[in-house]
Amino acid sequence: MLTSLSDNNMKNNTRHSFIIQKVQPALLGLMDGSVSTLAPLFATAGLTGQPIKAFYVGLAASLGAGISMGLAEALSDDGSVTGRGKPLARGLITGLATMFGGMLHTLPFLLPNLHLALRIAYIVVLFELLTIAFIRFKFMKTPLPQTIGR
Repeated sequence: MLTSLSDNNMKNNTRHSFIIQKVQPALLGLMDGSVSTLAPLFATAGLTGQPIKAFYVGLAASLGAGISMGLAEALSDDGSVTGRGKPLARGLITGLATMFGGMLHTLPFLLPNLHLALRIAYIVVLFELLTIAFIRFKFMKTPLPQTIGR
């Protein structure tokens, strides 16, 4: 009985560490990358009418946001007080997830047809938001309607 309780505590601690050190930084990055690159990307597409220019702006915004978020997360604390893990690992996870989140809806702008690129990008953004909601539901135990509604 005592061993069973000890095993459950160890599993809970391992799960908590995984969530706080890996999932949370990745989720933070995905959310930031998905949101922070939208305005420059769609504004460029609308103003220029040239998908390739929008792609380059989306690429630059994704890289810039990824570097910024990665450094901010890595420099926020050393993890000793909060238990959030190694700063370099958190920064790398957050930065890469931010770039990834920004690039997903940027990639359709490699297509030469602006209207098609925009339609695909809208669908990709919806997919990104649903994925973020699912991650929050699965790992943070947030009720799915609440993750979508907020």
